[in-house]
Amino acid sequence: MRNPRLLALGWLLPAILTAAHFVSHTHAAQSSTLEGDATHPAHAQGWVDTRLYFGLGPIEAGSGQGGHAEARVTDAEWLAFLDREVTPRFPAGLSVIDCYGQWQGKQMTSPARLRSKVLIVDYPDTPANRAKIDAIRIAWKKRTGDQSVLTVTQPAEVSF
Repeated sequence: MRNPRLLALGWLLPAILTAAHFVSHTHAAQSSTLEGDATHPAHAQGWVDTRLYFGLGPIEAGSGQGGHAEARVTDAEWLAFLDREVTPRFPAGLSVIDCYGQWQGKQMTSPARLRSKVLIVDYPDTPANRAKIDAIRIAWKKRTGDQSVLTVTQPAEVSF
């Protein structure tokens, strides 16, 4: 014959653990912000949102549109650049968006249509972080021979 106390305990313990799990997840879900992570503060002041626009090459293979001399960059080369130049400078997080862009540089008679990437980085606005953004731009220009990397930086209200 089975011990009724052990049967009750066998039912009660999983119920308590399930309730504790539910309460902890419910508490976390009740807050819209991340808590307890200094790298990703719940509410941050003095941050900026920077978007860098990188041309990877002509939309159509073999089109040297408008005299644009940009070297073609493959997806693998882009990822290598991201791993080597960007991630070490901003390891806490970033986003990349694939897009189409147009660029009309010096001595070009018409805009070139380019496969492009937009890199989005949010960070505390400090001279050191601004220097990291400039270093990324310089590294890309050296890698590709591009005339520029469009960069847009705006104040940002950040909450993780």
